[in-house]
Amino acid sequence: MGVTGSPTNINQGTRTKGGIGESTLRPDGILKVTGEFAYSSDMWHEDMLWGHTLRSTVAHAEIVSIDVSEALATSGVYAVLTYDDLPAAMKNYGLEIQDTPVLAHGRVRHHGEPVALVAADHPETARRAAAKIRIDYRELPVVTDEASATAPGAPLIHEGRDDHHIGHVPHPNIVHRQPIVRGDAAAAEARADVVVKGDYYFGMQDQAFLGPESGLAVPSEDGGVDLYVATQWLHSDLRQIAPVLGLPEDKVRMTLSGVGGAFGGREDLSMQIHACLLALRTGKPVKIVYNRFESFFGHVHRHPARLHYEHGATRDGKLTHMKCRIVLDGGAYASASPAVVGNASSLAVGPYVIEDVDIEAIALYTNNPPCGAMRGFGAVQACFAYEAQMDKLAAELDMDPVEFRQLNAMEQGTLLPTGQVVDSPAPVAELLRRVKAMPMPPERQWESAGEHADVRALPGGLSNTTHGEGVVRGVGYAVGLKNVGFSEGFDDYSTARVRMEVIGGEPVATVHTAMAEVGQGGVTVHAQIARTELGVAQVTIHPADTQVGSAGSTSASRQTYVTGGAVKNSCEAVREQVLEMGRRKLGTYHPAWATAELLLEGGKVVTDGGEVLADIADVLEDEAIDVELEWRHRPTEAFDLRTGQGNGHVQYSFAAHRAVVEVDTELGLVKVIELACAQDVGKALNPLSVVGQIQGGTIQGMGIAVMEEIIVDPVTAKVRNPSFTDYLLPTILDTPTIPVDVLELADDHAPYGLRGIGEAPTLSSTPAVLAAIRNATGLELDRTPVRPEHLTGV
Repeated sequence: MGVTGSPTNINQGTRTKGGIGESTLRPDGILKVTGEFAYSSDMWHEDMLWGHTLRSTVAHAEIVSIDVSEALATSGVYAVLTYDDLPAAMKNYGLEIQDTPVLAHGRVRHHGEPVALVAADHPETARRAAAKIRIDYRELPVVTDEASATAPGAPLIHEGRDDHHIGHVPHPNIVHRQPIVRGDAAAAEARADVVVKGDYYFGMQDQAFLGPESGLAVPSEDGGVDLYVATQWLHSDLRQIAPVLGLPEDKVRMTLSGVGGAFGGREDLSMQIHACLLALRTGKPVKIVYNRFESFFGHVHRHPARLHYEHGATRDGKLTHMKCRIVLDGGAYASASPAVVGNASSLAVGPYVIEDVDIEAIALYTNNPPCGAMRGFGAVQACFAYEAQMDKLAAELDMDPVEFRQLNAMEQGTLLPTGQVVDSPAPVAELLRRVKAMPMPPERQWESAGEHADVRALPGGLSNTTHGEGVVRGVGYAVGLKNVGFSEGFDDYSTARVRMEVIGGEPVATVHTAMAEVGQGGVTVHAQIARTELGVAQVTIHPADTQVGSAGSTSASRQTYVTGGAVKNSCEAVREQVLEMGRRKLGTYHPAWATAELLLEGGKVVTDGGEVLADIADVLEDEAIDVELEWRHRPTEAFDLRTGQGNGHVQYSFAAHRAVVEVDTELGLVKVIELACAQDVGKALNPLSVVGQIQGGTIQGMGIAVMEEIIVDPVTAKVRNPSFTDYLLPTILDTPTIPVDVLELADDHAPYGLRGIGEAPTLSSTPAVLAAIRNATGLELDRTPVRPEHLTGV
């Protein structure tokens, strides 16, 4: 067994490297930057067909007839499917409410709704055949906003609703309603020295992931199907797909393929069912890849919102009360709207202490595009409004906007409007102090550069529209409050299978979860956790699939917390089995096996004093240890439907931003010079990845501040700009410097004390940029995104 002589001590050089707290490199990083990474759209099967989806050209209409005969007669076409061809009694799906038809039946409810499917031997053949399908529509009146949705006699988007929300909403075109009431806001208003009100509009944002929806469905000999797909939640997909196919879940085997970004847009189904239907009908593998135009219709977007806020304060700057009403446009189908309403309402107060509140949030059914999950999930829209209010109050009171926020900042122990106590660090005032203390970027940099001036530093950039005339600098601040993990009583758990064995004489750990790696770096962190807990250098990450238990969704900033917690938990169980095996085999060699606190470190079993007792390989020999366990965070509870009281969230995260902008006030052009961020992350498991997440979220928030918006025609409810030509995205030329100050205040309830980090920076970057533009221009600016015409009045 190789256990001879006296025990030695482990030294720094033999400790396990690449554990938590280190900036280990991503295993997929080099492949992605060199273009060698295989995304879902790169998949290929020797005899595969290509699928295509025919979508509605109108937003609301009765389907009078569908004629597929000409499409079926097209050479190279193997199948054409409509609603009547669906094989099972279940013909709808949905994350919570099964209100979304696989293919439209009777009527279409939004522009771009799937109506028919085609499978052919070439993608162009499939597209041309789809264009030959003749659909006779009888257009119906469209519902586009709250007024048209709730007017007397308004068309019902979904007649005969029987979901569990219908009993507490005032109108069938309201998906869900959540009030939050605490104290007496009306009485508190009477005590306020200053009251400010505001009406705000937040535009519809697209997730704009670069990898389009795609997947490959392969029929199997047992009558089932293997689906390789880019998604955010394998088991949720499975739960929705199998009933529509008429198959048991064990006959729908799903494997995650390369995901080119998600940000919430892959939490709902897109092409998954369609590819499976075509594969099972034709008996051949079927691949579907959306082009960019299709992608805009193939996934949900961020809810546009109208928000009315009222705040009061005393003359010395203490907040007295807050009233607000948030109206989210959920579009034609529910998607995640009920949960987004819960977030928007419960986080509507922001990171401030306000004892008397009256909050209402609703989501509407309309004929606009369906909206659902996107990074920030309801908290983004609220943060934009309440931070604008903070600036208004500070101005009204003649106070510094940062000091006013600090005066009212929540902290650990604060009682939230939902009645929940913040029971972990909440360093809101400190984050504001840190971000304000960061060095300011130099002003009018193009002037000091002289003949070497770079027009890219000016508003308008390479368009060369200005050389500095009329350019004014502005500075703005914002801070936000975001929950982490699934809330409101949802059973939020993850599963991890960890295997320990000897390969080539070395101990190797294999980590197998169903976590969707969408770019967040979970595969990196899981390997770091395994190295830390098991003391091995070699860790293999098994491809994510449904052959292991659910890991939940890659959303809600939850994966490192929950699936990371599951990996840690399973690793701890494996470690205990290794140590028990060692005690059984080698316990007579040294008394420390029975008396000391033992660890796995550097491929060895060691005492907590660093004394080496054995090699892990010698303990395992030819045996393997395999453990699969579920892990859950603390339970949450649903919010009361009348008062909104309840311990609805498991953890909160905080980020603060300072935006520095330069605005050409004559042309209405904005250049964001810097977006500094301070964020508490609890524990940085991978510091480099943490900074990357914060910077990425910051830019996504900047995008909706100054350029990103899906524009829907208010008369026809048709999307006007479904392309990256007309839907503007920040590029590297638009990206400012983003200095990041990371604060690590451990949450004792979380694995390693960590805090979910991915979403918080998306909240506060948007209002910080708007505040900076207001500071530069003196304009009210109550909507996102800000366009040139809003600054020039043209």
